[in-house]
Amino acid sequence: MTEDKFKHEEDLFCSGHRACPGCGAALTSKLVTEATGPQTILSMPTGCMEVTTTPYPESAWGISWIHNIFENSAAVAGGIETAYRSFDKRNKEGYMNHEDVNFVVLAGDGATFDIGIRSLSGMMERGHDVLYICYDNEAYMNTGIQRSSSTPIGAATTTSPAGKESFGEDVHKKDMPSIAAAHGLEYVATASVAYPEDFKKKVEKALEIEGPKYIQIFAPCPRGWRHESKNSIEIARLVVETGLYPIFEMENGKITNVKKLKDRKPVEEYLKVQGRFKHLFEKEGGEEVLEELQKIADSNAEKIGIDKE
Repeated sequence: MTEDKFKHEEDLFCSGHRACPGCGAALTSKLVTEATGPQTILSMPTGCMEVTTTPYPESAWGISWIHNIFENSAAVAGGIETAYRSFDKRNKEGYMNHEDVNFVVLAGDGATFDIGIRSLSGMMERGHDVLYICYDNEAYMNTGIQRSSSTPIGAATTTSPAGKESFGEDVHKKDMPSIAAAHGLEYVATASVAYPEDFKKKVEKALEIEGPKYIQIFAPCPRGWRHESKNSIEIARLVVETGLYPIFEMENGKITNVKKLKDRKPVEEYLKVQGRFKHLFEKEGGEEVLEELQKIADSNAEKIGIDKE
C-alpha cells in the first residue's frame, strides 16, 4: 500500500445519520473512514451503526459498504477479500487488484465478543487480509441495552439489572484482544475515541500489514451508560486514565507499545459520571464491587505496564 491510498478530502462518513448525540460508535465510524480512505470495502453486521447510518433508501457512507447479519461480518469480509485475490489472476488493466483495496469490518462488541466470534475466529485462522475493528460500547445497545460479554462487572443493563438482589453484571469482561492475539495475528491494538490520532495511526499501520488484524476501540454510549452526551470524550479519556481500559499495541503476541500513565486515577472518577454504575455508590455492599473494579485496573497496570516509574 502507498500513502496516496489514505489521502482524500471529502467526508466519507456523512452527516444526517440517526446516531445519538455523543455516540462513540458514530465518531469511530468517521475516524475509520478518515484513516482508510475511499478505496475501502466495509463489512458491517446488524447493530447501532447499521441501523442509524443506512435507513433505506439513504446511507451515510461514502465508501463501498455491505450489511450482513449479526454473526457473519468477518466471513463476508473474508469472502470479498478472497474474491479479489481470485480476480487478480485474470484481471485486466485498469481494474483494482487485491492490494489496491482495504478490506475492513466495523462491528459492535455483541457481534464481535458473542454472536460473531466463531466467524471472526475462522477469518483470523484462515489468514484473510482483513482489518477487523470492534467499536466497544459494552452492551447490545441497538436491541435494548442487554449485557454482552464485554459488559464490565457492576454495570446495570436490562438483562443484568441492579436491584435488591443484584449489583448489576457479575461476570468479568472478556479479553478479546488476547483472544485475537492467540490466533497468531501479527497486529492487535486497543484504542479510545478520546485519542483520535492514536486510533487513526493504528488503523493505517494495520492496513500496511498483510493478513488479519484486530483493533478494539472504546466507544461510549450516552443512552446505554446514562451519561450526558457532552461527557462522552471525558469518559473515554477517564477509562484510560484509570487503567480500566489500557491502550496498547501487540505485535506477534507481544505488547510493544503502551500508553503510560504518570498518576493513574482511581476508578471511582470514571464510574461516578455514569448512571449504569450509580447503584454502586448508593447501595450497601456496592463498595465491594468498586474494590473489585479497582483491582482490575491495578492488575491491568501490573500486567501491561501502564504506570510510569
